[in-house]
Amino acid sequence: MSSVSYHLVQVTHITGEIIQSMTPIVTERLILKPLQIDDYESWFNGFSNRFPAQSPYDEGKLDMSICTADWFAYLVGKHNRLRETDDILILAIFDKNHNHIGMIDVATLARANMAWGELGYFIHNQLWRQGFAFEALSALMPYLADTAGFHRIEAHVALENYPSQNLLKKLGFSFETVRKGFMLENNKWTDKAVFYHNLN
Repeated sequence: MSSVSYHLVQVTHITGEIIQSMTPIVTERLILKPLQIDDYESWFNGFSNRFPAQSPYDEGKLDMSICTADWFAYLVGKHNRLRETDDILILAIFDKNHNHIGMIDVATLARANMAWGELGYFIHNQLWRQGFAFEALSALMPYLADTAGFHRIEAHVALENYPSQNLLKKLGFSFETVRKGFMLENNKWTDKAVFYHNLN
């Protein structure tokens, strides 16, 4: 098991703990942190180097023509605001050579007596099958419990996206139910398998 270090700087309470600024979560190979303006080149290259879609659940290579440095600076500011208001915690995944590996987001669904969040994640498809998602998410879970103040984390997965479902099970998530017509995708309401993890 790789060693994991993490800690919080400057915490404000609004019915839960809001992460206003944080030092990176560091694993054996990876660094998880909010995007910063000087991450632009690495972030852009990660997307630009993608392969065409490798599965029905993979967006594949994207049109990056609008993603200028100014556009990215606006994105960084938006991510910071979402974190500061406890709406969504968005973290970039980098390797220790500062190559952009993917992204993680945790949306706050409820606080108070629920402490409930929704997990999303992706790894650039040119970097699949190297264990990056498992390593990053394994490091994130104790942070979500001990610092970000979450109790229940859910992930909503396509019914036939078995690699993602298997990853969640490996992380300790359990299948709960199928929610019918739950998420609008490509102008169609789609069913999702719900996986959950009670962190404490």
